[in-house]
Amino acid sequence: MARQRSPQRDPAADAAALLRRLGFAILMIGLPVVALVTRRGVVVLAPIGVALLAIAAVIDGDHRGISVGVASLFGRLAGIAGLVALGWAVLSLAWAPFAAPAGERLGNLAATLALGAAGYLALPVRMRSANLYPLAIGVGLAALVAIGLLLAESRPAWDEETLTRDRGVVALSLLVWPAAAWLHSRGRDLQSVAIVLAVAIATGLAPSALAFAGFATGAAVYLVAASQPHLAARLVGFGGGGLILAAPALALALAPLEPGLAAWRGMILAEPIRLLTGFGFETALRGASVGLVPPGAPATFLFEVWVDLGLVGAAALATAIAAAALGMTRIHSAVAPGALAALSAGLAMLVVGASYTQMWFVTSTMVAALLFAAVERGQFRTQRPKAILGAILGRGKRGTPE
Repeated sequence: MARQRSPQRDPAADAAALLRRLGFAILMIGLPVVALVTRRGVVVLAPIGVALLAIAAVIDGDHRGISVGVASLFGRLAGIAGLVALGWAVLSLAWAPFAAPAGERLGNLAATLALGAAGYLALPVRMRSANLYPLAIGVGLAALVAIGLLLAESRPAWDEETLTRDRGVVALSLLVWPAAAWLHSRGRDLQSVAIVLAVAIATGLAPSALAFAGFATGAAVYLVAASQPHLAARLVGFGGGGLILAAPALALALAPLEPGLAAWRGMILAEPIRLLTGFGFETALRGASVGLVPPGAPATFLFEVWVDLGLVGAAALATAIAAAALGMTRIHSAVAPGALAALSAGLAMLVVGASYTQMWFVTSTMVAALLFAAVERGQFRTQRPKAILGAILGRGKRGTPE
């Protein structure tokens, strides 16, 4: 009797699987931990992890078609609005007072967004659970490391290490939500709550209130979205987008109550036409050095986007945020609350003081979005298949006369 040959292993497929697992390990375990001890850890590790995912996708071809992936990213309202905002930022360099440095930063920003798109296109059609569980391990480990470092250190003044810890905890407050969503989708709610509580403690110990403001906002939205996802999506989408559009009106109305808003009010009244066009990309960041931005101006995304890009850019970004929030109701029900929480956390941190031009924050946001896409791809089977054969046999027995 001839012996049946065992199927041969495909070396290319094995290599692709190894590279993909290593890429996810870098993004899920290495990045959250390294971000706490190295200032540029997020910016350095994210491209390496995405590059490994892209190489794996090229080797084994386990990804959606390029045209399908591009259409899903940029063929919807959120993607179109995002491209409009980016295009207007490029156009604004024509009248920006700092065109050369602003162009360099805008190029880096566009490259980061392109990196995120490449990572999305490289994701496998179906994510294996083995490639997703490291996300919870990495976030949990990073939260414990952050708590230990923040408790052990006492830094009354801001220095390089304090800034690094703060940025790392900010990244952690974004990455906790895809980790919690994955554990919840697997029915591991106890572990999910434990990781969220650990991150809550870390954000509470952080040097600034930025991370805690984002985490608290995300947690509140998560609680609403867990039972009423459509209501939460409308609150985040219309609330965030509406706040961006109404920012100048709020500055004019509340100027007597806050000196920063009074400074913004003076800029609006001095050159009202700039409400439409903006002063040019990155003017809010650099304008104080040449007198374009008065001292004490607000340090918030709402001020920056209106000063840099005016109504056109603000409307495009508000549309992108609203469309993204409303679109999250169409993803898997176990993932949607976490996605809305992460979006609201990012918006809250932008309002409190994070800048939309800071590469570490943009990269952290991109990685969180990429990991959410991976978690969503891991929901292709959430229940065991029904025992159809047993049901048929049982029905046949019941139908057989005695």
